[in-house]
Parts: sequence; C-alpha cells; structure tokens
Amino acid sequence: MQALWLENRLLSLRHVPEPAVAGEALIRIRQAGICGTDLELVRGYYPYTGILGHEFVGEVVAGADPDWIGARVVGEINVVCGACEACRSGRRTHCANRTVLGIVNRHGTFAEYTTLPLANLHRVPDTVPDEMAVFTEPLAAALEIQEQVSIRPTDRVLVIGAGRLGQLIAQTLALTECDLRVLARHPIQKDLLAARSIAVISADALPLRFWDVVVEATGSAEGFHLARQAVRPRGTLVLKSTYAGELTINASALVVDEITVIGSRCGPFAAALRLLEARRVDPTPLIMDVFPLHRAMEAMARAAQPGVLKVLLHMP
Repeated sequence: MQALWLENRLLSLRHVPEPAVAGEALIRIRQAGICGTDLELVRGYYPYTGILGHEFVGEVVAGADPDWIGARVVGEINVVCGACEACRSGRRTHCANRTVLGIVNRHGTFAEYTTLPLANLHRVPDTVPDEMAVFTEPLAAALEIQEQVSIRPTDRVLVIGAGRLGQLIAQTLALTECDLRVLARHPIQKDLLAARSIAVISADALPLRFWDVVVEATGSAEGFHLARQAVRPRGTLVLKSTYAGELTINASALVVDEITVIGSRCGPFAAALRLLEARRVDPTPLIMDVFPLHRAMEAMARAAQPGVLKVLLHMP
C-alpha cells in the first residue's frame, strides 16, 4: 500500500506492506487530517520512525467481530496493555506500555490501511459526514479541557492561538457560556471565530494577570510566555500543545502566584461524536485543502504554511 513515511526527520512517499491484522481490526482509511503534532514530529518533537497520522475516519474491512465489518469508525490513538499500574488505576492514556497511532511505536493513518483494537473504535453516526468525523480526535482533545477544569459562566477564559486546535477549543468553550476571548493573528482565524459569535482580542488590548483560565494553544515559547503573563494569581494555565525543544520557565513566579498548570492532550471521543451529531460544533469551515494520498508531500508542505488551518488527505 501507499503511505507517508517519516524517518530521521525526512518525509517520503513509499509503498509498504499492508498491515497484518494480528487480532486487531483492519481499517481502510477514508480521510485523514494533518495536525500540529504531525508537523512537530517532522521538526523533531519525538524520534518517531514510521507512517505518520492519527486523525482519521475509516471503514472496518477485516479482522474484527463480524458486526463491525463495514462500520464507519474513528479511533482513539492510545493502544494500552490493560495490565500496568496506570491502566489498572483508570489512567489508560498513560499506560506504561502504550503505543500511540502515528506517534509512538505504531504506524499511523497517512496510508491506505491501518489497524487498531476494537476497544479503540467508535462508530460514526450516519448523519455525521466524513468531513466532520475526521475531526473527532482533535475535538475530543479540545473537550479534555472541560474534563480537567470546571469552567463556569462567570469565568474569564482566554485562548491563545486560533489555529487548527484553537478553533475547536474556542467552539467547545463557548458552549459553557463563559466570558471567552480568543487571541488570533490571521484574518481567516478571526473571520471563523466571528462567524460563531466568539469574541477576538488583540495582544495590544490584552489585560495581564486578569484571566481565570488561560489555554495556550500555539505550541510556541512566545505563546507560553504571553499565557503566563495573562493568567491571574491562583488562576489556571492549560497547556494544549506539544513543543519541539525546551521552554524557559520562571518556576518561582509560578509558586508565588500559586498558578495551577495543567497539561492536556487526549479526550472523550463519545462526547465529541455527540456534539458533531447535534451540530453544536462545526469543524468543516477549518478545511482549507484536500489532497489525494499520492500528493501527501504537498499536503504536508501546505499544512506547514503560516495561517493554514486543516488540510486533509483523501483516500480513493
């Protein structure tokens, strides 16, 4: 099969063997999304070798319970052992032996086929088209913030970064009716937020040491330092991006201001699918380009351009 391969921070489109089923479901990929983590892996965020990609919608074609054959599915990206201390304690996404789709020791979805255990799969409702379903994983990641932090209507909440993930975070936080502002740079980002009646704020007008909850979604040192300045004493700082390299942090200031810092990544798929089915969130305006798999190299280059939101790969 055809696949987009990453090795030594170099991408190549190559033909590789179709994955062996080995007790998992064989999934034909219908669409896959390029996200910031994929781009960070190319930049060296983690020493991964293999097929990139973890956002997808596909169809089960073999190797599973017969009731699943033909089902249109999305899949949770962490494949866990079920036996380690983290799994037994209910912290399965932190399994000590986990593999992670397209990120850690498991080939991903920028290919014609992939495999996942049935336990990782969620059926896509018939009324949710592929163009929405492919956003299930990042939408679930956005919802994880509300699993970790209780957001009240009276809270002043700031999202720094209005890219692929920041847009979804803003849409989900808006449902809480909190006092929400989003720091966005590019006109397309601002227009998408305005279309959802989500207020935008500029860096020049940003009150510092003011916000109850600040979500950093840029994945940049500049974004982190601005988020740190914006959060009020005893406020909460949510880090929603992976970073290539290291950050310089004034730990003493975090202690003095009693800041709660929360790392946030994978989230609830079932809740994400319910929001998509009810049309309470609409990610499709984020789609800026769709490329066939054989043009995956072009797709990655397009996704890396400043201001570009979601780029999809379509598998015929």
